Amino acid sequence: MNALVLAPAGRRLRALARAELTLLGRNRSAVATALLVPLALPFSVRPALDGMNLERSGLNAGTVMLTAAIGFAFLFSVYTGLVGAFVARREELVLKRLRTGELGDTEILAGTALPAACLGLAQSLVLTLGCLLFLDAKAPRAPYLTVLGVLAGLALCAALAALTASFTRTVESAQVTALPLVFVSMMGSGIAIPAAALPDRLASVCALLPLSPAVRLVSGGFTGRLGATEALASVAIALAWLVAAVFAVRRWFRWEPRR
Repeated sequence: MNALVLAPAGRRLRALARAELTLLGRNRSAVATALLVPLALPFSVRPALDGMNLERSGLNAGTVMLTAAIGFAFLFSVYTGLVGAFVARREELVLKRLRTGELGDTEILAGTALPAACLGLAQSLVLTLGCLLFLDAKAPRAPYLTVLGVLAGLALCAALAALTASFTRTVESAQVTALPLVFVSMMGSGIAIPAAALPDRLASVCALLPLSPAVRLVSGGFTGRLGATEALASVAIALAWLVAAVFAVRRWFRWEPRR
């Protein structure tokens, strides 16, 4: 019985994701941002790494740049792109029309987010392979932590994008409303600046930021220096943020244009 119920739901989700992927492909600026920014920005942090004692923390430039690249994929391939997508579909009354059909609210949001999440996942894999081949990055010592971190980051970015879209009035303002999380995550979550390079007190505060657990798991998977207690704490913080974001989306997400 469950299989019979899930099969139509799966087909509806695939159809919606396919339509959303088509719309994404027509938005050249969104595609360029999602594909090029995560590839280019990690090299901007390279000059700052020369003055850091990375070996003391078990890091090297390749591992730090790889972690930064995956973090930028979270922010620009998934989060910022989805904020604009959710707002655009709402303002074009697409979400309102979808709710009149067989699709449930969760299916609509998941189907809209699926192409961006798959793009972020594919980009993370390509970036990992590229950094292993062309930079001084080491193969992950605890790959299960890296996989867990990537999945957590993708899920969090999708949920936070829906939440941000709830308070975004227009597609044009989506770039502005997405900036706070992007800036805070770049500076404090270990993306542009390694968490090990921050003062201990500041690092303990920044560890509670939304994307910090995912980035920490990704980095810890490559270095193998993340203990079981620290890994469990990161998973718990990520789950707490995900539950809070989903609750907020269910309560405040807007399905119709603001008037």
